[in-house]
Amino acid sequence: MILSLGTIITILRSMIEWIVLGVIALVVIVLILWVIGIYNRFVTLRNSSEATLGQIRVAMKKRLDMIEQLLGSVKSYAKFEKETFEKVTAMRASVATAGPGDLNKVEAESRSIFGRLLAVAENYPDLKTAGTVMSMMDAVKNLEDEIGRQRYTFNNISQEFNTMMETIPSNFVAKLMGLIKLEYLQFEDAIKTPPKIEF
Repeated sequence: MILSLGTIITILRSMIEWIVLGVIALVVIVLILWVIGIYNRFVTLRNSSEATLGQIRVAMKKRLDMIEQLLGSVKSYAKFEKETFEKVTAMRASVATAGPGDLNKVEAESRSIFGRLLAVAENYPDLKTAGTVMSMMDAVKNLEDEIGRQRYTFNNISQEFNTMMETIPSNFVAKLMGLIKLEYLQFEDAIKTPPKIEF
């Protein structure tokens, strides 16, 4: 059975149409998977930043707990105003829900209070030799190191997220999904004047 030229052309056109539709479908599927992959990377980075921020909050709360305990130990040697105790309590309550900008403020204020505690300890030699005070100072130093490491991790994650938001082609996905840049943790006072807790 021999097919006519018209039938062959019709069959070829039909095959070409199917091939073109298949290629278009394949390109659309690849583009959808590509967008999903980029979006999933954004979600992964955002979740990592939130987890790291949670670890920073826990460490800052622990540090504020230690500062509060130090205030209790030091108050017998020096008079601390009631306002200082209230500030520490308020900061502890705010850390749980604080965003990066608020954590920057809490960090600065807690460093200021801790600095005043260190000054008091310097003025009272008996206080410096108290075992409880020294162990709490060591604990605060360890927490300072932990906060520094977590801040570094958080800022690296934020940098990667923000870079993806500004570079082509992931910036198109970010705009399409309505994502916003992550805020960095600055802790400027920590960079300029690290606490000295060794006696």
